[in-house]
Amino acid sequence: MAKIVGGIGCSHVPAVGAASDHNKTQSGYWQPLFDALPAARKWIDDLAPDVIVLVYNDHASAFSMQLIPTFAIGTAPVFKPADEGYGPREIPDVYGHPALAWHIIESCIYDEFDLTIANEMDVDHGCTVPLTVFFAEPEAWPVKVIPLCVNVIQYPPPTANRCFKLGQAIRKAVESFPEDLRVVVAGTGGMSHQLQGERAGVVNTEFDINYLNNLSGNNDINRYMSHVEYIREAGSEGIEMVMWQIMRGAMEDKIVEKFRKYHVASSNTAFGIICFENA
Repeated sequence: MAKIVGGIGCSHVPAVGAASDHNKTQSGYWQPLFDALPAARKWIDDLAPDVIVLVYNDHASAFSMQLIPTFAIGTAPVFKPADEGYGPREIPDVYGHPALAWHIIESCIYDEFDLTIANEMDVDHGCTVPLTVFFAEPEAWPVKVIPLCVNVIQYPPPTANRCFKLGQAIRKAVESFPEDLRVVVAGTGGMSHQLQGERAGVVNTEFDINYLNNLSGNNDINRYMSHVEYIREAGSEGIEMVMWQIMRGAMEDKIVEKFRKYHVASSNTAFGIICFENA
């Protein structure tokens, strides 16, 4: 049977992808961040996942303001990197796992999560930057990817608790899939940042560190935090961290932290990555 072997929380800062694409990882600005990533990549490599369920938010690439699903899951065999206004990233195509994706859809819908089915879509930096963080610059991504889009763009987004419960439903689905697969769930976005208004550029390091600590400690603080609290403490785009709760819900109650890197600043945001295994 398939099983979830790890969970990752990770920022999807577009400038991180650009730094990798343009050979700037060893420049003075980016070097402290990229020099820390080989340890995380070794952990992922040793974990040997077959599939990553990658939770992210689309940035008006696959979906526009005309159609905004709360949760949308990709079932395609392949997903192309999206053109976000300056051409697609020159990275490998993202290959899906349609059989597991459809199994998750069926199981979750029977559990009363009304997932939107995306039979075809391009994936933007929300999906591809974490893959760069996890795997650097391979000729082909070494895992299959099931992209799961969450609306954190148009109010109201789902609550952190709703996301946590979706993670639980995904774990149930994965564990009932008959193929022997090793699955990682990655929740992406954040950490604290705001891109507009009087608070543009806000970074709340204390909040971010507490959020990371609480994931394996008292995650109920993160899980039951209101939209207003997320936005007040972490900025308008800090609401993206509700997506990390899908990862946390997919893990067992007790988890062990295997890697962490928190870095300020990455572009105009705080960057965080944290890796877990079930205890």
